[in-house]
Amino acid sequence: MTVTQPDVTVVIGAYEAMPYLVECLRSVEAQTLDATRIEVIAVDDGSTDGTGEYLEEFAARAATHVTVLRQENSGGPSSPRNVGLGKASGRYVFFLDADDRLAPEALERMVAMADRNGTDVVLGRVEGINRVPPKAAWVETLERTDVFHSNIKFTLSAQKLFRRALLERNGMRFDESLFTGEDALFTMEAYLRADGVSVIADHTCYYLVGRDDGKHVTKSGSYTLRFDSARALMNLIAEMVPPGVERDKLMVRPFLVTLLPQFGPKYAGDSEQVRRHKFELAKPLMAAHWTDEVALRLKVDERLRLHLVAEERPELLLDVAEFLKSKKRPEAVLERRGRRVYLAYPHFRSAEAALPDSLYLAEPREARAVKGYREGGAGVFLRRVARKVRRALR
Repeated sequence: MTVTQPDVTVVIGAYEAMPYLVECLRSVEAQTLDATRIEVIAVDDGSTDGTGEYLEEFAARAATHVTVLRQENSGGPSSPRNVGLGKASGRYVFFLDADDRLAPEALERMVAMADRNGTDVVLGRVEGINRVPPKAAWVETLERTDVFHSNIKFTLSAQKLFRRALLERNGMRFDESLFTGEDALFTMEAYLRADGVSVIADHTCYYLVGRDDGKHVTKSGSYTLRFDSARALMNLIAEMVPPGVERDKLMVRPFLVTLLPQFGPKYAGDSEQVRRHKFELAKPLMAAHWTDEVALRLKVDERLRLHLVAEERPELLLDVAEFLKSKKRPEAVLERRGRRVYLAYPHFRSAEAALPDSLYLAEPREARAVKGYREGGAGVFLRRVARKVRRALR
C-alpha cells in the first residue's frame, strides 16, 4: 500500500506544559487542513506534570497520525525540536510550542501560500494572549519577499512554516548550546537560505500564549544568555552576508532587540559588578559589528546608548539609563528653521562629556513627531547626518 506523504509535520516540543497543552492539541485537531495531510511529532522533554501521558492519550484518539517520543530533560527547546525534525516526513514543518495555539485555518492557509508562490518559509500573523507579539512584520500580506526587503527580521521565533527540503538540504538544526535565541539563529539562517518568504498578515494563524505561572522560557535566564544569543546571531549574519548595506540592515536586529535592552532602564538597577561585566561582554561585539550605517538606522536614544557602550563610557550611560527609567521626555531643540531636531537626552552639548551633536540628531521618521519640524531636502539632510555620525563614531 502506498503511504501518502503528509503536507505538514507539526513538531511539538513539550516540557511541563499542562494544562496549556490541552488547548494546544485541541487547536491541532481543529485544523481545516485534512487530518490525513497532517503529521504530529510530539517530544516530551522529561516532564513530571503529566505532559507525556496526555500526549500519549491524544495520540491514541487523534484522527491525524501522532508520534510521541519521550526523553530526559535537555534543559532547552532545541533538543526536542531537533528530535522531532529528525523524524518528520512532511513536505513542510511547523514548530508549535506546547503552550500556544494554532488558528483553525492556519496550516491550510500557510501550505497554500507556500505552494502558490514556491516559497520556502511562510509567516502567519501572530496574536498574543497575555503576551505582546511582534508587530512589525504584519503590515501587509506579501506573496513573495526576502529578509532584506521586509520587516521579517524582527520576528525570528520558530513558529513558522518551513519547507523541509530547505532544512535537510542545508543540514539545519537548532543550536543546542544556546538556551535563549536559538530560534532566532535558526530562523535567520532559513530566511537567508530561502528561495522566497511569504507573509500572511490579513489572517491570524498563531496565538502566542503568556503563561500564568511565568515559566515561559524567554522570561528566564541570566543576562549572559542574551549576550550569547546576540553574539551567535551577529556572527551568523557576518558569515552569510558580505559587508555593506544589506549586512547592516540585518545587524540592526540583534543590536536593537537583544543587546540594547541590557543597557536600558534595567542597567540603572544593576550592581557595579554587573555593569562592568556587561561592558566586557559587549566590547568585542561592538568592535566587530557596530558600524556607522547601523547607528543611522536607530532612534536617538538607541544610537546614543550603543555609542556610549562602544566608546566605553559607563558613567555617561548610567545617566541616560536613569533618564529613561524615569520616563521623562527629552526636550526637542529645533534649528535651521525647524529642519533639524535634536533630542536633548543627558549630556547634550555638555562640554565635559564632549559628545557630538550628531548623536542627538533625529532622523525624519523620529523628528516628524515634534511640533514645528519642517521636513525638506531629505536626501541632502541624510547625507550630511551620515557624514557627521561617521566622523563621530571614528
